[in-house]
Amino acid sequence: MQQVDVIVLGAGIVGVSTAVHLRQRGLQVALIDRRHPGEETSHGNAGLIARNGFCPARFSNRAADLADIAIKQSTAVHYDLGTVFRMIPWFRRFAQHSGAQGIQRYARTMAPLRALAVKEHRALSMVSNGERFYRTSGWLQVYRSEASFRADERERHYARIFGVDYRELSGGDVNTVEPGLKADALLGVFWPESESVTNPSGVVEALWRYFIQEGGLYFTGEAAALEQRRSGWRISTPRKELAAKQAVVALGPWSADFASKLGDRFPLAVTRGYLQHYRPRSGASLSRPVMDVDHGYVLTPMEQGIRLTTGMEIAERDAPANPVQLLRAGKRAEDIFPLGQPVPGGLWMGSRPHLPDSLPVIGSSLSLPGLWYNFGHGASGFGLGPLSGRLLADLITERDPGLDMLPLSPLRFLA
Repeated sequence: MQQVDVIVLGAGIVGVSTAVHLRQRGLQVALIDRRHPGEETSHGNAGLIARNGFCPARFSNRAADLADIAIKQSTAVHYDLGTVFRMIPWFRRFAQHSGAQGIQRYARTMAPLRALAVKEHRALSMVSNGERFYRTSGWLQVYRSEASFRADERERHYARIFGVDYRELSGGDVNTVEPGLKADALLGVFWPESESVTNPSGVVEALWRYFIQEGGLYFTGEAAALEQRRSGWRISTPRKELAAKQAVVALGPWSADFASKLGDRFPLAVTRGYLQHYRPRSGASLSRPVMDVDHGYVLTPMEQGIRLTTGMEIAERDAPANPVQLLRAGKRAEDIFPLGQPVPGGLWMGSRPHLPDSLPVIGSSLSLPGLWYNFGHGASGFGLGPLSGRLLADLITERDPGLDMLPLSPLRFLA
């Protein structure tokens, strides 16, 4: 039996960042995951650290978009009907948070997080030798119609309130930012203060290696083996049995299942997404992430090639993959960028955790002493991971996080 101060369950960017920050504070930390760090949800994203993002994800209310979703022709949303019916209670709660007041609460909560996200990434990249993955080229949202451009005005409204720079672009202007796009018919918004990375898994790997170099412990094991004891928490791994007074649940899409077995219940919904890497055609290139807002996918230049990530698939987390949405997104992407051949073995599917108010859970359990949560970041987990890790480490070590943590507290669901 080895005694440590904190056991961290989950080695995505949120869990690894939490472990790093706790180790920097002098605590002995054991990080546990069933797979190599960064191989699950933290791998399959657009590598974006967005300075914007003041409005929660929404479903289009345009008749044409709803019709495409209904007949399963949408690239932004694909679904399994049985899963949709099972999630009706969750959608009702989501709708309650989607009105003007809910959006305003979300914006006020997210604004200080977005303001710190790049800084926290950079602070960890400097100590972990991960700076080579980062680029300062901003990111670009493109719109195929005036209607979809106007539908996102609320996001730009909050950007003006919170002092975030952006540029509105017409078709010709889009090519001044991203010459590789076929942009004559497009509108765009360029967010220059955002950053992105060329390899999200590489970022997590660098953080993990730094954690180990600084004396952190890593074990392959199953989170389900964690047990509550009178003295705290205990977990058995194939290599070692560990005990700690504190434990952190940073299991992403698996967090709610785990918490429910301990008696804490969260209304977590899990959606799925797909990605594929492509070798761009000769002479074609991108310099930054580009989102086709009308169709929900993102194109990002990565070390492995041009990464195409899809919109949302509403399906059971562990159901077999159904890449029809990815194939459809690839055809849509060809309208604006000349994708080349798919990289062999480049297809990937993963899950994203969403709470009905679209905010993560960062804080302590109401009913289980010494248990802490850090999950539910939706599509923003990579961008907010280092900050979320720092905030939770501050709470665990009784430091002032410098932010109002009440809107992120687990108590909003457990009380």
